[in-house]
Amino acid sequence: MKLIAERMGRFEPTASSVATAKARELAATGRDVIRLSQGEPDFPTPDHVKQAVIRAMDRNETKYTPTGGTAEMKGAIIHKFKRDNNLDYSVDQVIAGTGGKQIIFSAMVSTIEAGDEAIVTAPYWVAYPDIVRFVEGVPVAIECAEENGFKLRPDDLDAAITERTKWLFLNSPNNPCGSIYTRADLLALGQVLLKHPQVHVLSDDIYEHILFDGHTFETLADVVPALKDRILTVNGASKAYSMTGWRLGFAGGPEELIRNMTKLQNQNTGNPSSISQAAAIEALRGPQDYVAERSAEFQVRRDMVVDMINDAAGLTCLKPEGAFYVYPNCSGLIGRRTQDGKTIETDEDVVLYLLYHSGVAAVHGAAYGLSPYFRISTAARMDELKEACARIQAACQALF
Repeated sequence: MKLIAERMGRFEPTASSVATAKARELAATGRDVIRLSQGEPDFPTPDHVKQAVIRAMDRNETKYTPTGGTAEMKGAIIHKFKRDNNLDYSVDQVIAGTGGKQIIFSAMVSTIEAGDEAIVTAPYWVAYPDIVRFVEGVPVAIECAEENGFKLRPDDLDAAITERTKWLFLNSPNNPCGSIYTRADLLALGQVLLKHPQVHVLSDDIYEHILFDGHTFETLADVVPALKDRILTVNGASKAYSMTGWRLGFAGGPEELIRNMTKLQNQNTGNPSSISQAAAIEALRGPQDYVAERSAEFQVRRDMVVDMINDAAGLTCLKPEGAFYVYPNCSGLIGRRTQDGKTIETDEDVVLYLLYHSGVAAVHGAAYGLSPYFRISTAARMDELKEACARIQAACQALF
């Protein structure tokens, strides 16, 4: 009898973690490697958040809490959704978990039956289809073309919906390409969704505060209130507040769904960390001005990276509207040869070439469901980004 269950073959470690591991291995041999493969802000967790955690520990708030979060944590979530998104939730309609990924996983485990379909818009965050497959669902990818700003068009959504469609994953600003759905975009998608009452929406808003060029953030549950009871709005402390390691995600949605997600969480992890909740409460309720300041810094980095990438032979890059990634088109490198005679055939070949030839770690576009592209994280120091882009330019120029 085999030990490992069949379900473990339905997914692999995320492409970003694999790329980061390869970069670490190369660096361990003495190579100078610039790691732009992971979506983690280089800014520290704000001091006032860290101080709030120290105070919580001094009060001995280090015990188990209610599974879905303390009353204070749920209050902070409700406050955040009202302040930032004009969404009203009760305490029974919100949940805190161990990161946004757990929230998404719990939602899919709680709802997907074998054969149920979930629409994912490519390019997509790598975890979406794997989580759906793990629970015996069927991810249905809709390729969103670069000429359409990498955004889902209403007609394409309508054509993809079947009687088995249970979920649509919507991520704005998008990881990996940085596209943003405007109010008009969401209204148009909402008109399609209103025709299909069996379809629910997972609105992944984790990058909502990282916006460029005067763009504003809109979320579907506010734009189309008639859909609110069919939407799980997911967010977390990791990106806007530089709290990736604290592992604190949260969501607001239908009471029945939240109740069942809480029941599942009770059996797999129990409550999120008590001190992470203390940190998130302060982050959500405390000063917010630095969030926009950091977003402005990400915009400066984006501008520099996009300009340098567009100056690289064989690469082109749209200017992202939000998040902290760029998603260059590398079709101009396909078919070219490296110095040792290897022909570059895929975007994975491109990122491997950049890693081993130039010491720059990125993630290939196929992992996000759309080729030929690759993702670069701009959540790094400006000097590192400038050096990485110079290396990329030189690597492209060295191809035959």
